[in-house]
Amino acid sequence: MVELEFQEKTKQLIDSLKSICATNGLGNSTGEFEIITQVFLYKFLNDKFAFEAKKIDANLAKAEKWEETVESMSEDDLEMLQLQMGGDTARLKPHHFISYLFSQQNEPDFAKLFDDTLMDIAATNNDVFSVMTDSGEKVRLFSRINENVTVSKRDAFCRAIINKLIEFSFERIFTQKFDFYATIFEYIIKDYNSNSGGKYAEYYTPHAVARIMAAILVPEAQRGQIKNVSCYDPSAGSGTLLMNVAHAIGENRCSIYTQDISKKSSNLLRLNLILNNLVHSIPNVIEGDTLRHPHHKDGAQLKKFDYIVSNPPFKLDFSDIREELDSKENKERFFAGIPTVPKKEKDKMKIYTLFLQHIITSLKSEGKAAVVVPTGFITAKTGIDNKILKHLVDNKMLAGVVSMPSNIFATTGTNVSILFIDDSNKGDVVLIDASNLGEKVKDGKNQKTVLSPAEEQKIIDVFNDKQAVEDLSVAVSYEEIAAKNYSLSAGQYFDVKIEYVDITPDEFKAKMQSFTDNLDSLFSQSHELEAEIKKQLAGLNYGS
Repeated sequence: MVELEFQEKTKQLIDSLKSICATNGLGNSTGEFEIITQVFLYKFLNDKFAFEAKKIDANLAKAEKWEETVESMSEDDLEMLQLQMGGDTARLKPHHFISYLFSQQNEPDFAKLFDDTLMDIAATNNDVFSVMTDSGEKVRLFSRINENVTVSKRDAFCRAIINKLIEFSFERIFTQKFDFYATIFEYIIKDYNSNSGGKYAEYYTPHAVARIMAAILVPEAQRGQIKNVSCYDPSAGSGTLLMNVAHAIGENRCSIYTQDISKKSSNLLRLNLILNNLVHSIPNVIEGDTLRHPHHKDGAQLKKFDYIVSNPPFKLDFSDIREELDSKENKERFFAGIPTVPKKEKDKMKIYTLFLQHIITSLKSEGKAAVVVPTGFITAKTGIDNKILKHLVDNKMLAGVVSMPSNIFATTGTNVSILFIDDSNKGDVVLIDASNLGEKVKDGKNQKTVLSPAEEQKIIDVFNDKQAVEDLSVAVSYEEIAAKNYSLSAGQYFDVKIEYVDITPDEFKAKMQSFTDNLDSLFSQSHELEAEIKKQLAGLNYGS
């Protein structure tokens, strides 16, 4: 009940904040996105501080107004309290609390006080909560939320916000786990994480895809046994894939590493990490261009990772940086080559092949990866795609492929497959054709395919157990794949079945007579039509 209650309260809070933005002319704007995410995060950090402080100090837990008790502490006592909280709780001062801002809402220049408070929290927590760009600049936790609001409306705008934040506390939900926060995060960002605008614009990865990837990379039997591993996504978006993998491994058993060219995505990812108890990985979140400036390195070499997940952009015009990528220092990373610029439709350049090569090069020996690719890739007969396939097969570093149903992404009609790379798998490779699974549903103006929980689990079980299921899956050797010109399409390995039906001589005679009678009827109609056409032609006269 607590979970449902707070999910509803959280959704009401988000909707209220959006309503406040809309009233002030910020509906569906970039400004709204920044305000919603930052105000929610401020609320979350304030209540998390209260939750952790009350666990440590019994006096705070009993106090009617815990904020006043904190305010009465000496600087040394407050410092000691914060040291005991651990690194995933923001360091706050009494004048940072929501209750303090609430008490000051009728003072002059309240909007400035609100902004100054967020900026001070960001400065106080800069070392832990900042995202870094590939040039070394730190992107702080908060920015000023009033810049896009009309000056005359700012105080009223901030008063409306603070009155919403004071209505309830999140304290009772901090014992909840991943599934709760995944639902909340999805609701917060549902209007902001789309495929519109910006280079390398992110597509929201469906949870079914994320769950299947995590459950195959980290099978149930291995959970609780893996520790101290690194998980990487070179085109991380808002982090859906990484959160699922981290949850499967255990949030305290892994470190997250990311890079994404989008500022918006990096900010969303930071929020996702904070919600999911992965604050320790925020310093590894990099805002920057993975292809041109890969940040995560060990010395001069690319850093190698235990697990890699990615849903990279598929096709995109990168002609402006192609020459830069086609350099001597990138020869090893882009071992299969760099796509050329088509004479027409530059935006069809296969950028996913670069991300895929980068992922293969960044994988540890015996590491595991799962990458979303266009389904056409798995049957490529020529070009860079085929070279990558040959590399994976010849070096025996495949676990398998799951070809998903069409429209699994509501935002794109491209058919997708999940490519599983596993350098430790020297046995059979599992190929699954799940294209006939799922139910078609409307998603706004689009149609998408939704897998049922049972269908998701079937895919996972068949893959992890290497089952051969009629018209669904096969387990084939590397030698068989090479003999099929490196095709990873399950359908090409299915047995061709010819069904025979036993019939009696009389039934056979009757069936043949039926065919003969049908043909005689068709021939008769043909002769009649032929005579009619000749008659009509004979009646035509010149000039008529």
